[in-house]
Amino acid sequence: MSAIKSFSDHTECGRLEVHLVGGFSDDRQLSQKLTHQLLSEFDKQDDDIHLVTLCVTELNDREENENHFPIIYGIAVNIKTAEIYRASFQDHGPEEQLRAARALAGGPMISIYDAKTEQLRIGPYSWTPFPHVDFWLQQDDKQILENLSTSPLAEPPHFVEHIRSTLMFLKRFPSPANILFPGNKALLYKKNEDGLWEKISPGN
Repeated sequence: MSAIKSFSDHTECGRLEVHLVGGFSDDRQLSQKLTHQLLSEFDKQDDDIHLVTLCVTELNDREENENHFPIIYGIAVNIKTAEIYRASFQDHGPEEQLRAARALAGGPMISIYDAKTEQLRIGPYSWTPFPHVDFWLQQDDKQILENLSTSPLAEPPHFVEHIRSTLMFLKRFPSPANILFPGNKALLYKKNEDGLWEKISPGN
C-alpha cells in the first residue's frame, strides 16, 4: 500500500481504487477464503479505499458437467487509459523457473516489482530440499495434477509440464543460496528501450 501511495505524495486528497478479479467456486473454497482475507485487510486500512471492480468466486465461475471453472484466468491493465481487459501471457518474466521453485517449495506470495526504481528484484531466496522429489518426478500426469494442484479440474493444459519442470529445477538446486544468488545478492532486472527485461548490476 505504501508503494502505491508514494506516487501520490504531492496530492492532498483523492482515493485508492481497488479492482479484484480472480478465483472461482472451487471445491475446497480456497478462493472464498482468500477473497475474505483480502477484503478484511482492505477494511482495516485507514486510507480512503473504494472497491471499483469485484469479479471473484461465484462472480467469476462457470459450471460444466457439474465441475466449476474460472471464467477469467488473467487480466491486464492499460495504465494510460485505465482499461481492464482479459489477457493471457506467453512471457512470464525473468527467472520464471526460479520463482516457480520458490513457490512450490512453500514460499509465501511476495511482490518482486519496485515501482519507484522500475526494477524487478528477485531474491535472494532459500529453501530446504523438496521432500521426495524423485518420487514425484516418477508419477504420472494424473497423480501430479491431483496432488500438486489446489484445483485439478481447472488447471490450464500446461500445468503438469510446468510442475515437472519446476521439480527438476528443485532437484538440480536443492539449496539455492550462493549458487543462484552470487554473494547472496538479489537478481535485478530493468526494461530496456525495446521494452524487454534486461539483467543489471546492483550498482546500476
